[in-house]
Amino acid sequence: MAIALLPHYIPFNPQNTNFNSFQSHYRRSSTITCSATTSEALSAKRHLLSLISDQERGLKTLRDPKKRSEIVEAVDAMAVLGQDMVTTGDSLSATWRLLWTTEKEQLFIIEKAPVFGTRAGDVLQVIDVENRTLNNVITFPPSGVFFVRSTIEIASSQRVNFRFTSAVLRGKDWEFPLPPYGQGWFESVYLDEDIRVVKDIRGDYLVVDRAPYAWKE
Repeated sequence: MAIALLPHYIPFNPQNTNFNSFQSHYRRSSTITCSATTSEALSAKRHLLSLISDQERGLKTLRDPKKRSEIVEAVDAMAVLGQDMVTTGDSLSATWRLLWTTEKEQLFIIEKAPVFGTRAGDVLQVIDVENRTLNNVITFPPSGVFFVRSTIEIASSQRVNFRFTSAVLRGKDWEFPLPPYGQGWFESVYLDEDIRVVKDIRGDYLVVDRAPYAWKE
């Protein structure tokens, strides 16, 4: 799901990140309820994060079907642990940063950005449950961004419907609006204070963490 500009880019390198020591960056009023024990969830999460830590947000996975199967199996295990969770409450509101995905459109932009003399920075989902908004963002440091605005509707305890309303490609001193396109849904099959694991309408997978900053237009 897609793209935008970050005024102050904070670089993220999965290989230099200690995935076992995430810090929670947001206070949330709602409680995340899970049927799994803490030890089960922690073990499964560590396994998933270990599998994706060297995958360059999914670029390497595209060329490694065996690794993809291992990661999808780990995602499915997280979904089982999160089957009794309510993941569409206030805890969903955050700036979420991409760790890994199978979404080819996002991965294409990440991979091909140098062809256009830039590079892809953080890829984000910015969700505000109260205001029913979702921004999909790809940053191009130091001053570029592509983002797609959407409205959202809570469909169930884990599913969110979305509809794109507008898109913007923005540079330092310019902005180019693009027509809105598309609608669909995604399910946050696991969510805790650190990460969120997602499946969507097209059968793609997404693993994100809570960014250490709040992205704003």
